[in-house]
Amino acid sequence: MPSVRTILFYLISLIVFLATLFTITNNYYPAIRSSLYSPTTSSTGNTDTSTAITTSTPTNSPTNTTTMGGGPDQGYRTVAYFVNWAIYGRKHRPQDLPAEKLTHVLYAFANVRPDSGEVYLTDTWADTDIHWADSGDSWNDVGTNLYGCLKQLNLLKRRNRNLKVLLSVGGWTYSSNFRQPASTPQGRANFARTCVDLIKNLGFDGIDVDWEYPQNAQEAADWVALLRAVREAMDEYARTLPRPYHFELSVACPAGAQNYMRLDIPSMDRVLDFWNLMAYDYAGSWDAAAGHQANLYPSNDNPASTPFSTKAALDFYISRGVNPQKLVLGMPLYGRAFVGTDGPGKPYTGGVGEGTWENGVHDYKKLPLPGAQERLDSRVGASWCYNPATRTMVSYDTVEMARTKARFVRDRGLGGAMWWESSADREEGSGGSLIGNVVGVLGGRRALDQKPNCVDYPHTKYDNLRTGFPGQ
Repeated sequence: MPSVRTILFYLISLIVFLATLFTITNNYYPAIRSSLYSPTTSSTGNTDTSTAITTSTPTNSPTNTTTMGGGPDQGYRTVAYFVNWAIYGRKHRPQDLPAEKLTHVLYAFANVRPDSGEVYLTDTWADTDIHWADSGDSWNDVGTNLYGCLKQLNLLKRRNRNLKVLLSVGGWTYSSNFRQPASTPQGRANFARTCVDLIKNLGFDGIDVDWEYPQNAQEAADWVALLRAVREAMDEYARTLPRPYHFELSVACPAGAQNYMRLDIPSMDRVLDFWNLMAYDYAGSWDAAAGHQANLYPSNDNPASTPFSTKAALDFYISRGVNPQKLVLGMPLYGRAFVGTDGPGKPYTGGVGEGTWENGVHDYKKLPLPGAQERLDSRVGASWCYNPATRTMVSYDTVEMARTKARFVRDRGLGGAMWWESSADREEGSGGSLIGNVVGVLGGRRALDQKPNCVDYPHTKYDNLRTGFPGQ
């Protein structure tokens, strides 16, 4: 029988071993896990540090400004553009958004004054003034108060604390106004300062910059400088808040090589929280042949049907150092039509026909067209409807295709999904909502980005926003 001294020796040895194992596990396992998701080095040798996390942020300073990805380990982003003109003919209001299935709303669009760089709202009646009695708005309220779409979006934020609302600046119509102010320090400073003024007065969680598109290396460099100015201005404002907050910065980025190859992607990536890839409008009235407007892959046997592909665009951004979890895959909530055609890759002779709001463009909720049957090509990752009697093809995402794209997002480790634009989807509960189907495949609400939004705006000029909309 072993002696007491021997037993004590083995007990002490066991305790030392267990203590050592505990220390190793706590000190090194987080580092090992972190390395699995570590930023990659771009093809130009620039290290992307955008997913690094600083753990020593003082309590009186804003959240670490180094940006973070989204995706399976942090939650998917689900991003929808809400356009301020939707409240008119489309009769679509912020109250109609499926807020519980979204992590971000991009409020579109603010414009830029080309002479000064000032960012300003484009429809103040829709943005801040219109009263909706059925939502509790009253003309008898005391004080200076916020109404319109932006009041309703702020109310949605308070009810859904992971819902962030970013102000989207630019877009196709206003993009020509970026060039001049982005080229000068004063123009960039005015752009950034007025962005922050709109954030603090109207309750935004950040800025989305849609410059479609820089045309040369100098404009690409100017875009980087503009984004840096906005990033710095938002961080400076965050330091004035009683509680830390990281205001987010994103861009709408091109999926066409002629545009993305002009960008300084590594430099942009260092200041961006995420990229919204506009993976649609690959084909349309500008083409000689009917084509897929949002296909995932190129077609080898029918190349005329796929002028572009989502895979090629994603591969390029990733090769330039962008973490896949920062890439949000854009999906259309509309279809593009071709009349007088035998199908994808074939000529069309009848133009693009009428549409829901513009010629040749149909809201998803109005599709398929009468007499048309939906079709799917899994090899190229595309769907459409076709009416043989009128020889009309409409390229759009069906429910099956949207679910396929959600699996594509999941399998490639992308950061989530984006939609243009929210008014065209089918209602929740119908079973046909593309947003709802994508979120379902991604894992439901619990799989989404849970980072909280900002609801504290002590410097706003609006009394009801400052006090948190009491009673509503």
